[in-house]
Amino acid sequence: MGSSVRELAGATPATRDRYVDLLRVASLGAVVLGHWLMAAVTPDGVGNLLAVVPALQPLTWLLQVMPVFFFVGGFSHALSYRSLLRKRPEGTADSVYSAFLRARLQRLLRPTTVFVLVWGAAALLVQLLGGGGGLTGVTLRMVTQPLWFIGIYLAMVAFTPPLLKLHERYGWGAFAGLAGAAVAVDVLRFAAGVPYVEFLNFAFVWLAVHQLGFLRADGRIHRPALLAGAGLVTAGALVAFGPYPLSMVGMPGEKVSNMAPPTLALLAHGLWLVGAVELLRAPAARLLERPRVWRTVVAANGVAMTAFLWHLTAMFGVYGAMLALDVELPAPASAAWWAQVPLRIALAAALTAGLVAAFRTFERPAAPTAPGAPGASGTSGAGPLAALGATLCLLGVLGLSMVGFGGLLDGRTALLIAIPVSAPAAVAMTLGGWLLVERAGRGAGVRAGIQRP
Repeated sequence: MGSSVRELAGATPATRDRYVDLLRVASLGAVVLGHWLMAAVTPDGVGNLLAVVPALQPLTWLLQVMPVFFFVGGFSHALSYRSLLRKRPEGTADSVYSAFLRARLQRLLRPTTVFVLVWGAAALLVQLLGGGGGLTGVTLRMVTQPLWFIGIYLAMVAFTPPLLKLHERYGWGAFAGLAGAAVAVDVLRFAAGVPYVEFLNFAFVWLAVHQLGFLRADGRIHRPALLAGAGLVTAGALVAFGPYPLSMVGMPGEKVSNMAPPTLALLAHGLWLVGAVELLRAPAARLLERPRVWRTVVAANGVAMTAFLWHLTAMFGVYGAMLALDVELPAPASAAWWAQVPLRIALAAALTAGLVAAFRTFERPAAPTAPGAPGASGTSGAGPLAALGATLCLLGVLGLSMVGFGGLLDGRTALLIAIPVSAPAAVAMTLGGWLLVERAGRGAGVRAGIQRP
């Protein structure tokens, strides 16, 4: 591993935007650390530290960094799709699209599929043996919750080609159109009381942030300080005078969440974050010229998705071991609880590292099938087939993030767009969708990417 990282780092082209790689790792790392810190686990269940200590909620304006990851995704997707178009000028729209989907989703869905299969098998075994209560039951329900992010990211990849065309034609106007749609949704939701309309902002808010990545790829974010200031002031005004909560992450029992579904306040928060990270680009770029720093980023990028998928498994494993060993779990936010935080995080990090060592190989993309090789798919219809596969994956991982693995034998379901979805159905959609994406994208002959997602 060390030698391969050194080789990859040494082979980095001068044109590569190293800061984007750093942002990807840093944003996922912040999410992992945030989850470990916010979990308020007691023998009776799992709560949220931000609900126990509401005074900490302003910290979410710094630590809720998922918009940065989606912004980075927009940048990477734009470069990757354009790179594929240059390498395959003779390819049909269908074949280019299917190759793009397969290449972009490999490092996302291969480790996700393994995670789903391992946890599905473990959950089934536990429940067949009569377990599934207490912290084990909580773990089975909650360990899949971060998969919502995978689902949203899938949608961003799938919509990249048409939205990139809009960006190339209208520039900031394309972003303004998506942002305007998000405004309209919140007006209909809060002022007119239109039911269910708020779920449209899962698309409008996150795709608007993704569109900012296109603008970054074309060097069109010229005034990051203005962007950050406008976003911060707008988010503050919306929270102070509107129906939006202070926290930029979901809170248990709240009537309105800025995250699920996303709100206009979260979009403004995304603007502030994008502007802020752009202001830090020059000093960060100088730091990344140092070989040791860059090697660290390269190594972290190679396992970031695996670590993200398994970090809650590690956290619950630590708490489970503490309960099994009769280690006292202090009351959340007490002095003893805070004193225990460094140890819990260190143990969770160590266990996550072990899980990464076990599963990191699945994050490495498979080699592309050569054109004309057996099983290569260059036929017409590859684009719709890939789109269908991506849609099934999207529905599967979102459904699984909602229903979890608890109640497998009881037929437990959760509502996904008003449709009851069980864990077995969600797993089947995820696996079936990935197989369709793989089938449609084989035979591309090139890797669709010059900047990792």
